[in-house]
Amino acid sequence: MGRLFWKILLAFWLTLIATAAATGAVIWALREERAGAEASVALGMPAVLATDLAAATLRHGGVDALRDWMGEVRRPHGIAVFAVDAKGADLLGRPVPEGALADARELADSRGSHRAVRAVEAPGGERYLVFAQQQGPRLRGGDARPGGGRGGRPREGGGWLMLAMGAAASLAVSALLAWYLARPIRSLRWALRSAAEGRLETRVRPLMKGRRDEIADLGEEFDEMARRLQKLVEAQKRLLHDVSHELRSPLARLQAAVGLARQDPLRFQGALEPSLERIEREAARLDELVGEVLALARLEGGKAESGEEPVDLAELVASVAEDARFEAQAAHRDVAFQLASPVLVRGRPELLQRAVENVIRNAVKYTAEGSTVQVELAALGQRARLLVTDRGPGVAPGDAERIFEPFYRSGANASVDGFGLGLAIAHAAIATHRGSIRAENAAGGGLRVEIELPLAA
Repeated sequence: MGRLFWKILLAFWLTLIATAAATGAVIWALREERAGAEASVALGMPAVLATDLAAATLRHGGVDALRDWMGEVRRPHGIAVFAVDAKGADLLGRPVPEGALADARELADSRGSHRAVRAVEAPGGERYLVFAQQQGPRLRGGDARPGGGRGGRPREGGGWLMLAMGAAASLAVSALLAWYLARPIRSLRWALRSAAEGRLETRVRPLMKGRRDEIADLGEEFDEMARRLQKLVEAQKRLLHDVSHELRSPLARLQAAVGLARQDPLRFQGALEPSLERIEREAARLDELVGEVLALARLEGGKAESGEEPVDLAELVASVAEDARFEAQAAHRDVAFQLASPVLVRGRPELLQRAVENVIRNAVKYTAEGSTVQVELAALGQRARLLVTDRGPGVAPGDAERIFEPFYRSGANASVDGFGLGLAIAHAAIATHRGSIRAENAAGGGLRVEIELPLAA
């Protein structure tokens, strides 16, 4: 058992013990209050009659007559009659309830005598205070107080037994609660250690079975974190593999061109210039690839070179579409864009331009020769929507989401020149602006890419 288990155990146990002690103190106080109430002077008609008889007997017959009368009469209606002298001693030597005696003296000193309390002078000159007290069912013989034993003391053996039984029960309940709380925490500790050792497939929620509490919610959060970390690590591994694969081909061509350039210039003079052109072309390709990878890494890392500002998305899209149209016409393709009214969004202009440019250029690259790429922009509610539709081969079923992954190129499009990073960069840039991007095959052939961004307030 860990330290947390013992802390929880002690906390619950001490709380239960303190609660039991407080409850016992309240019960004891209530019993004392009840005992004080029972020890007061009886004021009912039976008590008045008994007091009158006792007072008359004492006044006319003397102390001995009252003692004989009190010894013969056995508490009519559960009433005990007391005759107390100035020192507070009862005529029969019985213990006098302090509460009843104080109550009787107060009534005797009040204005006008109360028939339930009589101050009587015996023929011999002794003065006695005569009153009656209502006796409870547990007052027997000479008992003056409730409690079960003489002198009003409770039986202590039963009390200690009840206390021991309560302590044992509270200890068992506290141990059960502590175990119930500490067990899932130990499972979380094991899962965290496993994740730290690289086993990101570890899941802790199945170990908690049917729990429905905050600790179970914490386990679900851990599992979600582990799933995301596992996905991120796998994506990083795949990215490294894809980058190395993309770099291998241009590097191989560079090595071949350098090898040709180093051969005998007199014998292979005609191959020198093409080799230099090849080296220049492959170096530019490597530079472009490294730039794309760095841009993607910055976006996925959440780093930005400038802050957000209001951007007219209509003007930005129109500029990108016009540039793309100029390049597309050289390849017997076209780009159509109807200029819309200003559509203001908040963002980083360079990132938004790069995202839109990658999507439109990608559409121009894959659209069929002689076709037109349609670019539409509109403000719908609180969001701006950009639609880019080409007339190319589209994507294979199930690839509509994967085309936004780095270096992924769908089936029929795998042979087209490129790195497969354009849409991945666009996806990261749009996500940075709290927007969304998705793709689907268009009716009649081609691919439609939809971008949504929140409008500026």
